[in-house]
Amino acid sequence: MNATTTSTANPLREGLSSRPLPQPCSVVIFGASGDLTYRKLIPALYNLAADGDLPAALTVVGFARREKTDESFRQELQDAAKKFSRSGLNDEVWKSFSQRLFYHRSEFGDAEGYKTLAQRLDKLDEERGTRGNRIFYLSVAPSEFEGILKQLAAAGLNKAKEGSWARVIVEKPFGTDLPSAEELNTVVNNVFEEKHTYRIDHYLGKETAQNIMVLRFANAIFEPLWNHRYIDHVQITASEPLGVEARGPYYESSGAMRDMVQNHLLQLLSLTAMEPPTDLSADSVRDEKVKVIRCLRPMSPEDVVRDVVRGQYIEGAIGGQEVKAYRQEDRVNPQSMTETYVAIKVSIDNWRWEGVPFYVRMGKRLPKGGTEIAVQFKSAPSVLFNKPTEPQGPNVLVIRIQPDEGISLRMQCKMPGTAVRIEPVKMDFHYGTSFGKASPEAYERLLLDAMAGDATLFARRDEVEGAWAFVDHIEHAWHQHDNPPPLAFYPSGSWGPKEADDLLARDGRTWRRL
Repeated sequence: MNATTTSTANPLREGLSSRPLPQPCSVVIFGASGDLTYRKLIPALYNLAADGDLPAALTVVGFARREKTDESFRQELQDAAKKFSRSGLNDEVWKSFSQRLFYHRSEFGDAEGYKTLAQRLDKLDEERGTRGNRIFYLSVAPSEFEGILKQLAAAGLNKAKEGSWARVIVEKPFGTDLPSAEELNTVVNNVFEEKHTYRIDHYLGKETAQNIMVLRFANAIFEPLWNHRYIDHVQITASEPLGVEARGPYYESSGAMRDMVQNHLLQLLSLTAMEPPTDLSADSVRDEKVKVIRCLRPMSPEDVVRDVVRGQYIEGAIGGQEVKAYRQEDRVNPQSMTETYVAIKVSIDNWRWEGVPFYVRMGKRLPKGGTEIAVQFKSAPSVLFNKPTEPQGPNVLVIRIQPDEGISLRMQCKMPGTAVRIEPVKMDFHYGTSFGKASPEAYERLLLDAMAGDATLFARRDEVEGAWAFVDHIEHAWHQHDNPPPLAFYPSGSWGPKEADDLLARDGRTWRRL
């Protein structure tokens, strides 16, 4: 009998490496003439093809209203991939990849267009070996969802043949409040079961966001400290130097809270605060995230006045360039009360996080762009070096989500010399330099996961609705309460309104500068 080597592999690593493989399928993109298709979806699929990660039979069918041929569609997408692909465009790779791309013209409400789509997909199954597997990607406004889903059901496209599968990917926003989210989820689940529904949040596809669980649960130096005994507070920041650009009407109806906090930032919060899952299956991970969302302390109108700041940018300068105020942006109400900045002190009512505030902020027209999670540990005892007269800075673990994905840890060290002088130093890890290759784009990972049937990085229905339930308390205090808190203003190019600094200052803390 041959000798065997006993495996000492980490179970978490085994779980990550044994993810299901993407399967051959047809990806039908509704709204294929839109910006998301050109900027994100096709460049992501091209990058996967260039890296050899796509199933050989993968086929993409663009579904839109405009009149185009397969060839004209391919040419437009080539121009987009050349502009937006992270790896540039290789002519030979594109030539092969473009043969996967097809165009289907139809109105979204035209029943005949879905019948011919079904026929075309059946033909592509035979020609390209896609095995009857289909992903329907709704890259359209939520107002179009119900009509498209009903037509898919009428054409029988939501029901897979034996041995095949049919899935739907839904882009955010997942509603505008809890009632609309519940209604939207009902509309989707009337046609596709929850297990076949993939609500995409591109923040969860970012490499560092995925690494939060590995950082916490695969490193013994962090997990024992990840609680109220050792952590003073957590800051989650999303900073954007851009204004609303051409998205004035959309932003007027959403604001920073609905656009970023309800989805992206609460997702990062739940990953940071969750308990260890029983295993790495999609539902085990999402069960723990939902538990965090359910433990968010609801806010009364009085809580909102005290613990939430909403702001709006005025004139200022970004990178030396003068920029106009939000109320002067194109198609924005000159008296708009829409927030472009929000800061919240969030409390999580569970055993692990009792008494540990999570400060969450998002702002436009700030000096620097980036998203990060900063975990600040409690100070060392003030006996030897951390004396009240000469306090040392705290240890801070920073998880950078974008743009420079990585992790850093600040600690105190003695400077060389005979005197005892202590200065902070930083241990820094960068994905790009440490592993010798660029991190894949978020949509690349998420599209592969949808092809593989792995929903771990997609939002589940109860997760979305729980986040809306928390946010709706704040929105109600802003827009429906008799005495709403005032809107704060901040100059473009600053780090936000003074009221946001005061929010932390009253707790003896300050915001980190990115």
